[in-house]
Amino acid sequence: MSRPRFTLAIALSAAWLSGGCKVGPNFKPPQPAMPAGFVGVTNAAAAKQSVSPAPPGDLAQWWRKFNDPKLSGLVAQALQTNLDLQLAKARLRQARAQRGVVAGGLWPAVTASGSYSRTHSPPAAAPPGDHDLFQAGLDALWELDVFGGVRRNVESANASIIAAQEDLHDVQVSLVAEVALDYLQLRGFQQQIAVAQDNVKAQEHTAALTRQVFRAGFNSGLDVANADATVATTRAAIPVLETSAQQSIYALSVLLARPPADLLADLLAPGPLPATPPAVPVGLPSELLRRRPDIRQAEAQLHAAVAQIGVAVADLFPKFSLTGSLTYQNNVLGNLFMGVSRSSSFGPTVTWPIFQGGSIAANIRVQKALRDQSYLTYQKTVLTALQDVENALIAFDKEWEHRQALSDAVLFNRKAVDLSVTLYTAGQTDFLNVLTAQRSLYAAQDALVQSTVSTVTDLVALYKALGGGWDAPQPLTQQASAAPAR
Repeated sequence: MSRPRFTLAIALSAAWLSGGCKVGPNFKPPQPAMPAGFVGVTNAAAAKQSVSPAPPGDLAQWWRKFNDPKLSGLVAQALQTNLDLQLAKARLRQARAQRGVVAGGLWPAVTASGSYSRTHSPPAAAPPGDHDLFQAGLDALWELDVFGGVRRNVESANASIIAAQEDLHDVQVSLVAEVALDYLQLRGFQQQIAVAQDNVKAQEHTAALTRQVFRAGFNSGLDVANADATVATTRAAIPVLETSAQQSIYALSVLLARPPADLLADLLAPGPLPATPPAVPVGLPSELLRRRPDIRQAEAQLHAAVAQIGVAVADLFPKFSLTGSLTYQNNVLGNLFMGVSRSSSFGPTVTWPIFQGGSIAANIRVQKALRDQSYLTYQKTVLTALQDVENALIAFDKEWEHRQALSDAVLFNRKAVDLSVTLYTAGQTDFLNVLTAQRSLYAAQDALVQSTVSTVTDLVALYKALGGGWDAPQPLTQQASAAPAR
């Protein structure tokens, strides 16, 4: 076999090998043991009908279930302008570009060069005088990925892209939940302000009644002072609530990437607190593995770490390269590309690290340790997801009971206020009973509003825990799609 044919045979064999062999472990998606069901679903579903054990439906736009156009508008704006979301998109673009950097190693590298030099020789030299030298050339290097180190690196980069995509989804889930929570808290503060204002009016009416009784000589000035103190105490709560309401508006504005005061005109007017939405389909714990973006992200990061082990292992093996050069050299620019000026070379090269002081083996251990860390992170992420759902379920279940009890307390306290005022007017009880009843009524009404807000926000937490707030996921494929070098 002639030398060119032998060289071509080596190149073709190496190219064929580079398409099939990849050292290092292959990634296998983890299969964590998941419970058969959520503990908190049974009680919540049976008693409230706001939680359903049915498989999750479309949770992508769960906030629309609150039937609040203002909330839906805020979420839509946040998904377009939020800065954290823009940062996540930039990280995704970076991951995609990084994949292009890594994949470049699968293909030949060609470098062009050119130079000009002018030398002066003394009269004693042969030949004497000034001499020009023009040079131009191409150098090519193709490192054949025989043992798959580059393709493992591309596989890792592909998994990193998936991780960046899931990070974007996770930011979206958190953003939607944060917008909803800030909005619900705003409406809750406004409801508390309305309750305080209603109680101030009722207490002012009672204070006016005590002054009438005092002028008639049927009570002491102490009753008047106590009545005025109650009015002042209730009124004092309003500025604090107004501060919290306005700060909630500021928080919403920043989530929309706008100056804090931009939404004041739109949201400062009181609005109703959205009602509890219909049943939330919780589904099975195993469905979290595909729905929760943070779990999917952790799985992709584990895949990337496993692939990096193959990159490190490939350094133990020889590297095969094809090199070639084409050079033109002449002292006359017009003759530079003539045949007599051309020289060329082509041939395979082999490099094999014989002794590296143990650094290659140490790097393999490093990558395995990083793989183990990623797996532990994945396990913790799964457990945290299960805990998030159970926390939201028990919080909603118990807050519902709390709200029901507070609703009864408001009803009874209102009756106590009416009865105490009637008895006081008739002179059959002292004013202390009136004060106690009014203060208890205000406290119960304020607590009822807070409990109502907590009930709804617990459902928001449940939607977030289930991974709702982004488009329905497609099956997650972790197989790297790297084209072999040909």
